[in-house]
Amino acid sequence: MIRLVEKAQKGDDNAFLKLFQKYEQDIYRMAYVYVKNKDDALDIVQEVAYRSFKKIDTLKKPEYFKTWLIKISISCAIDCLRKNNKVVQLRPEHEELIDPYVEIIPLSLTLDQLLDELNEDEKSIVILKFYEDYSFKEIAEMLNIPLGTSKSILYRALDKLRKQAKGVGICE
Repeated sequence: MIRLVEKAQKGDDNAFLKLFQKYEQDIYRMAYVYVKNKDDALDIVQEVAYRSFKKIDTLKKPEYFKTWLIKISISCAIDCLRKNNKVVQLRPEHEELIDPYVEIIPLSLTLDQLLDELNEDEKSIVILKFYEDYSFKEIAEMLNIPLGTSKSILYRALDKLRKQAKGVGICE
C-alpha cells in the first residue's frame, strides 16, 4: 500500500483512485456518524476525495494514508455541521401547537442522541476509539493533541455519556 501512496503522490491518478476506493466506506461511515444524513455524508465523501486528491503531496508518511483521510473526513464533517447549523424559527401560528405544560419524556435514547451531547473533540475521540478502533496514540496524532489529552478527553466524554444515560434511566 505504501508504494501505491507514493505513486499517487507522484501524480498517478489511478493509484489515488484505488487508494480512495479502498477507504471510501470508512469515510462515509465517519461522515454519517457526524451528520446523520445520507446526502450530507455523500457530499462529505466527495469533499474528502477532492481535498485529499489536491493535497496528497503534503502527506509526509505514506503509511498514515488512512489516518490522514479520516482526519480530513472529520474536518469536512465538522465544516458541514457548522455550515448547516441554522435555527428554524417557528411562525406564531405554530406556537399554539406546543403545550409548555406537557413534559416530554424520551422513551428511548440512541447512541447517536447520546453522542450529540458531546462537544466536537469528545465526539471525535469516542468515534475514533470505539467505531474505528484506533489506538490512543493514533488518535493523538490524527487530532494533533498530546497522548494524555486524548485519554482525558475520552474519559470525560464517557463520564458525560454515563451521566446522561443515568439521567434517562438507561443505566444505574
